[in-house]
Amino acid sequence: MAEQVIKVATTEAIPPGRVRVIWAGRKLIAVFNVEGTFYAIDNECTHQGGPLGEGSVNGTVVSCPWHLWRYDVTSGKCLSNPFAEVQSYPVRVSGDEVWVTIAA
Repeated sequence: MAEQVIKVATTEAIPPGRVRVIWAGRKLIAVFNVEGTFYAIDNECTHQGGPLGEGSVNGTVVSCPWHLWRYDVTSGKCLSNPFAEVQSYPVRVSGDEVWVTIAA
């Protein structure tokens, strides 16, 4: 499967402790800035499709705003259900630009 590298934001657009939801190709992903390190995961909770980018963030854990399922933004693993996870994506910062690699 081919990969596509997409510029999703500038570092200034996503300050530490914040998240930004963006379209990356045909996917809606949430990009998190955790103390200056950026992570990207699918924006849709595996439970019932809640918008993870609208959830509360505590360190590297985001809680879905609908039913509070928790996900590790560094890996996409669900902390509420060991059989669930969302896709995580490699993130690279170049200068002040944030780039995400997704399958095309």
